Amino acid sequence: MPTHPLTLALRSASLAVGLGLMVALVPVSKVAAGQIYIAVQDGYAMGGYDPVSFHEAEAPLRGHQDHALMWKGAVWLFHSAQNRSRFEADPRAFAPRFGGHCAYGLSRGHASVGDPETWEIVDGQLFLFNSARGRSLWQEDRQQMLKAAQASWPEALRAQ
Repeated sequence: MPTHPLTLALRSASLAVGLGLMVALVPVSKVAAGQIYIAVQDGYAMGGYDPVSFHEAEAPLRGHQDHALMWKGAVWLFHSAQNRSRFEADPRAFAPRFGGHCAYGLSRGHASVGDPETWEIVDGQLFLFNSARGRSLWQEDRQQMLKAAQASWPEALRAQ
């Protein structure tokens, strides 16, 4: 019986994590404004947090390998099959802006991985930050920070 492609992808991702390999999804030099670059932590997009849960729960929930999905070259984990189905139907509605990089850092012209435990939803969009301080500074002038982050994305990734 042939092995399902998602099973193979999950095995490959697990092997990469087990070997301590960094997973590069898109070569930084080839990132374009319309592409989605996903920050991968611990072998999973968003460090294994369920992106749908940010929009529904008081605090984000960890996903489970039983509810995994491959999207944009990354393995995403979900807390439930229902959340996985919702993501599959419209992934851009739930995936973090700026590929999960720190929105405040991007507003300052540099890319750093966002922390799924430091986040904010604005106008239905999920933003991650790499620290509570960065989130606080972002919130002081959110609209200006958003414009600056959009202007520096994806050029900040090329500089990495």
